[in-house]
Amino acid sequence: METRPNGGALGGNDASTLSRWTFEISRRYRHILYKTVPHIVSRWIGCLALMMLYAVRVYLVQGFYIITYGLGIYLLNLLMGFLSPQVDPELQDGPSLPTRGSDEFRPFVRRLPEFKFWYSIMMAFSIAFVMTFFTVFDVPVFWPILLFYWFTLFILSMKRQILHMIKYKYVPFSFGKQRYDGKKASLKESTNLPMH
Repeated sequence: METRPNGGALGGNDASTLSRWTFEISRRYRHILYKTVPHIVSRWIGCLALMMLYAVRVYLVQGFYIITYGLGIYLLNLLMGFLSPQVDPELQDGPSLPTRGSDEFRPFVRRLPEFKFWYSIMMAFSIAFVMTFFTVFDVPVFWPILLFYWFTLFILSMKRQILHMIKYKYVPFSFGKQRYDGKKASLKESTNLPMH
């Protein structure tokens, strides 16, 4: 067992101090992260800034195309999770998505929620950006072939996803959908009450 300069032994006390310190850092990080949840536009602007920073870094270095290809495949996988329902209608035995106006309304629940989608993209670009500082990851490749492979995979994946959306009649976006606001309903109810 090692000893400290003052004669004490290294041991459990240092380990508990280290675990408390890492727990505190982790708690503060999660607190800051959770505070960003309602700021959707700001989060995505920050994400775009990180994407641009990564793109500029790869352009200036003129390398790391294999990392960019892997990043693109990972982002495509995240996008498919973001566009897919949490429960696949093909595998579901119970009630399915509403297909007629008389069916019960159920909101679209994503397999990958927006916040996790954003967080995964931020982490992926951060890791890829750090990797560009290590020459071991700069594998020489003919990048136009990787770009062609990625576009082919993107087109095939999106075609399959769009056909799935058409078949099961769901739209993974809320733009233009009717919103039900409790305030409007309570206002109508209050106007229908008899006056005393």
